Amino acid sequence: MRAICWHGKSDVRVDTVPDPKVQDPRDAIVRITSTCICGSDLHLFDGYMPTMEAGDVLGHEPMGVVEEVGKSVTNLKPGDRVVVPFTISCGTCLFCQRQLYSLCDNSNPNAEIARKAMGQSPAGLFGYSHMLGAYPGGQAEYLRVPYADVGPVKIPEGLPDEKVVFLSDIFPTGYMAAEQAQIEPGDVVAIWGCGPVAQFAIRSAWMLGAGRVVAIDRVPERLKMAQDGKAETINFEEQDVYDTLMEMTKGRGPDRCIDAVGAEAHAGGSLDAVIDKAKASVGLTTDRAHTLRQAIMCCRKGGTVSIPGVYIGFPDKIPMGAAMNKALTFQMGQTHVQKYKEKLLKTIIDGQIDPSFVITHEVPLEEGPEMYKTFRDKKDNCIKVVLKP
Repeated sequence: MRAICWHGKSDVRVDTVPDPKVQDPRDAIVRITSTCICGSDLHLFDGYMPTMEAGDVLGHEPMGVVEEVGKSVTNLKPGDRVVVPFTISCGTCLFCQRQLYSLCDNSNPNAEIARKAMGQSPAGLFGYSHMLGAYPGGQAEYLRVPYADVGPVKIPEGLPDEKVVFLSDIFPTGYMAAEQAQIEPGDVVAIWGCGPVAQFAIRSAWMLGAGRVVAIDRVPERLKMAQDGKAETINFEEQDVYDTLMEMTKGRGPDRCIDAVGAEAHAGGSLDAVIDKAKASVGLTTDRAHTLRQAIMCCRKGGTVSIPGVYIGFPDKIPMGAAMNKALTFQMGQTHVQKYKEKLLKTIIDGQIDPSFVITHEVPLEEGPEMYKTFRDKKDNCIKVVLKP
């Protein structure tokens, strides 16, 4: 089969690799009909994620048609259309039983590597390094799905891929980010970044009762999409973010702050951003944490900072003094997709949201390597790429 494979920093290629096979009674094989490039894939593309190996198949936002199931999979059958969550979860461990699916105890066969880096291992993830399981990803013609009796969500007839494929990651991720922000009716919610996850966080914040939503970015087409989602916007290259947010909230600060940027923040010429960039260029850090620092400083006393943005290593200069003295609450984590998949599918079926709004590019799988560059460099008004194997 054809698949997008990692070969080093800024080097991904479409290779011919072996077709996946059922290896366990709980496996399914899915023929991919749509798959996406995620912002967190860019951390791999830019060389920031450790334990990647040449030839690793990328991608963690796939959907398609079930081709084969293991003998223990009774909830799926060949011919079913399914969306596959990016988190791989067993469904039976302590964490899965508590709906903390991205913390699954059993799905990462390389848990010891993750434990050394993080203290404990999270769940295995598709296409996201050997530390997180070495699972081949979904930017391919076919995908082996472990624990297929727990993960995939079946899609009813009449819903095109473009409306539902984001149930694999970015729609649940944006929704969980808003939920973890602990939004109360009327709250002012500030969201850093206007990429795909942030766009879903904006719309989810409204679902959860926000009174105002303010989105922060510098890319015109992303700011415009945020405005289409009824958010007020701040262009951080034209306005001071802290001063503007204080003016908007009469000096109190936003009630809830969401960092939807993560490790590769851009921040113009601010001193901390310049230092981050210099350290990253010589391998002294993997994380440029300007957004997180700014969110902490801007958040009101007693507020919540929610972090769906991916961090990788040991970001520094975090203003923990401000966080502690302002009594902030932090909520973060990889998304517990299986917790949200049915609930959010219902919002699509009921017409509350059409997630396809975020798509700007839909191209064949073979064009994926070039689209990685287009997406990373924010060229051609690129916000979200869907690949068609």
